[in-house]
Amino acid sequence: MVIAMFNIDLLRSFFDIPCSFIISNQLTAWHCAAAWVPDNLAGQIFFSVFAFILGLCLGSFANVCIYRLPMARSIVWPRSHCPHCDHLIAWYDNIPLLSIILLGGKCRSCKGAISKRYFLIELLTGILFLAVFLRYGLDARTAVYWMVVTGLVIGTFVDFDYMIIPDQITIGGIFAGLICSVVFPSLHGADSLFAGFRASFIGMLAGGMSLWLVGELGRLAFRKEAMGMGDVKLLAALGAFLGWQAIVFTIMFASLAGAIAGVAMVLTGNKSMGSKIPFGPYLALAALVWMLGGHDWWMTYLQWLHSLSFYAG
Repeated sequence: MVIAMFNIDLLRSFFDIPCSFIISNQLTAWHCAAAWVPDNLAGQIFFSVFAFILGLCLGSFANVCIYRLPMARSIVWPRSHCPHCDHLIAWYDNIPLLSIILLGGKCRSCKGAISKRYFLIELLTGILFLAVFLRYGLDARTAVYWMVVTGLVIGTFVDFDYMIIPDQITIGGIFAGLICSVVFPSLHGADSLFAGFRASFIGMLAGGMSLWLVGELGRLAFRKEAMGMGDVKLLAALGAFLGWQAIVFTIMFASLAGAIAGVAMVLTGNKSMGSKIPFGPYLALAALVWMLGGHDWWMTYLQWLHSLSFYAG
């Protein structure tokens, strides 16, 4: 984990020229309201409930992926089964949230305890799906970001458990981001297929190359690996979906969040100084914050920097 430390004079000189360009480009691509939200309460409730339930279902699927992908097992076959007794779980015992509550958090067959994390991941994914809908309404971005959310949830918990991010999430995410940007160029504020692909490709390069460079500088400075390639590929995938505008914010926010978490873990005795912590979850958190409103914070920050350079010059 690398924490960037900046001198305010360097910030002034660095942002003096390009800041207006960055602000105008980011406004074009991101500063827009939800495409369409029902104007009546019944419609809003219906689509909100739909988004939440869909998120619960995808959260259940994410649980399967988190458990099976690190072991290179199929996510399709065999059916879900109890990890204690291998009893196949019937459909009525596999309803997100509800089944765990009705079963008291235990397997119907052997009464073995079911991890609370399954419940929490389903609930988290449902809440995130709802938040994306409330932010973007009925829009192509909503469907695409639901896919991004699902991938980030899977990658986050696999990284917590195994300190890896599966290629199915990272490399698959890169290709998915490029394809979605061609099909929906409005993801990047573009109005043509080629412009959408170009913006996605630039974002992919910006994400992958910037974090790879940070990792290489960290390796040279600390004489040990400072950044895993899974993190590099994840940020490349995020760049393909979100564009180059999101990359600097994501790195800075993730570094800050990771630093705070690392210090907290050392102070509570969960980690020691020099211990490795996964960086992927903090990249995922930063990307979620960006999608759900962090762009507005970032714009305020850039405008503040621009005002500093204006008054200094």
